[in-house]
Amino acid sequence: MKTQNKFKLALLASCLATATSAQADMILGLYAGAHYWNIEPEGQFGTKEDDQESFDFDSASNASFYVALEHPIPLVPNIKVRRNQMEDLSGNGQIEGEFEFAGETYQADTDVVVDADLTNTDFMLYYEIFDNGLVSFDFGLNVKHIDAYIKATGTTSSGNGSQTETSEEEFSGYVPMGYVAGAVGLPLTGLSVYGDMSLLSVGDHSLSDYQVGIAYEFIDNLAVDMEVQVGYRSFALELDDLEGIYTDLDFKGVYAGLQVHF
Repeated sequence: MKTQNKFKLALLASCLATATSAQADMILGLYAGAHYWNIEPEGQFGTKEDDQESFDFDSASNASFYVALEHPIPLVPNIKVRRNQMEDLSGNGQIEGEFEFAGETYQADTDVVVDADLTNTDFMLYYEIFDNGLVSFDFGLNVKHIDAYIKATGTTSSGNGSQTETSEEEFSGYVPMGYVAGAVGLPLTGLSVYGDMSLLSVGDHSLSDYQVGIAYEFIDNLAVDMEVQVGYRSFALELDDLEGIYTDLDFKGVYAGLQVHF
């Protein structure tokens, strides 16, 4: 009899602990993650609409970090902050005609080296419209803060030696973008397919940032969930006279990372 009572008490305690943990997860969810992104840049830029130059960019390895907080409070959006490092982007090319950039004019046959930094931060406010454990869908607003620069260094050789010219343009600001995200889980496998997109198109300006990937959840318990992620990401920036800058740039490539859910 005593053994039976002890078993009942243990079962009740286990049920209460499970219910408490489930309720806590429903009340508040914290996500943190990091991605290693291999960026393959391509495109052109300049300070005149009809005078943009294309350059051969090198691939670069950068990181992206994010945290997200989700809750069940009606009308109050969830929040996610993501820092996207896009440093040490470099390329080179030889000018065919004249190329004007940031007050400098580079003559034909000038060898130009380009260095750029387009590091940006996403501030996402979103609502979780649907989530049944297998399928989820979010939508909201992403305010992307860009603080970037592009630097060009041109070298011209002549009989008197070589001449070097350098010019640089900086541009920064907050860009409001529409945001959607979704995920579909594959039952009994730990696998899921997911993606998200931020998009803005105003006049001749357009900015898009999207990723699609596959996740595998290898830890799933009452304390923490952990998953590995692999996927493809693209960041495209098309500007038409933004502070004197014209661009048609695309930064894309594969990534791998880890997400933890408390």
